[in-house]
Amino acid sequence: MKKILSILIILICALVSCNKRMLETGEGNLPVPGGEIWYKVSGTGKGTPLVLIHGGPGASSFYLKPFEALGNDRQVIRYDQLGCGKSTYTEDTTLFTIERKVLELDSLRKALGIDKWNLMGHSFGAIIALEYYAAYPNHVTSLTFASGCFDVEAYAENTGLLLKTLPDSLRKAVAEVDTTGDYLNPLYQEAIIKFNDLYASRKPDLVESDSIVKTYNRTMYDYMKGPNEFKITGTLKDYNGTGYLPLIKVPALFTVGQFDTCGPQLIVKYAEQVPGGKYYMIPDAAHITMWDAKEENVQVVRDFLLSVD
Repeated sequence: MKKILSILIILICALVSCNKRMLETGEGNLPVPGGEIWYKVSGTGKGTPLVLIHGGPGASSFYLKPFEALGNDRQVIRYDQLGCGKSTYTEDTTLFTIERKVLELDSLRKALGIDKWNLMGHSFGAIIALEYYAAYPNHVTSLTFASGCFDVEAYAENTGLLLKTLPDSLRKAVAEVDTTGDYLNPLYQEAIIKFNDLYASRKPDLVESDSIVKTYNRTMYDYMKGPNEFKITGTLKDYNGTGYLPLIKVPALFTVGQFDTCGPQLIVKYAEQVPGGKYYMIPDAAHITMWDAKEENVQVVRDFLLSVD
């Protein structure tokens, strides 16, 4: 009996050790339907790995680089969704679905040989994280939703409220663009710049913004969100994933900037719907909190993940 017990203990330890094996650091490309997705593994920490899911739709993971600082606690995986950043560029709209992005993410998990990982999704990436958990709950240790827009209608309403803070001339230009379709109108462009300075990032000079713009898939953005920066008219316009929130059974953290387009008043309600959900508002930050308050944002996520380990 003692011999059998000893064998069982050895097997259990072997399984745990296998799940905690270190990933090979560096960059790679993973074949998926439609092309290849680029990924990077960094860090030497032995905690449960963290995967970073960028937003957009159509952006790249470049702006999430600050969270690679968590690598001394755990390995961090950063990847570009198909059609974005360093992954295969495509304008095939049949590939621009949430379902496809969830499948891509799980393909990456399988390729890396990970059983369970922590998910962190920002903005549209938070939707992917939520939908991934709904599809593969047994492979998720925790969820960090950074400025997640789970009710697109509510998000659009909040954008409308923020728009009212712009000067009358700029608001008029925004209202007229639906009729004229003139997205290059100087006043409309000025409205975008002013709005982003207030509610997207308040410290844009601190990042290499050119690296973001050059890798942006505008076709994906227009198809899923829509060409109007202040409205959602694409395939995401009716999205509402709030029904999943009460079903979450893993630790969940919701973060948001004080001046975030997603609205702290919305995010705190999402957190309240998750059993044991944690909420943190980052002062003086807009939507891209990891630019506006890098150290604080990274520390908040670090503390949360360490509490999960």
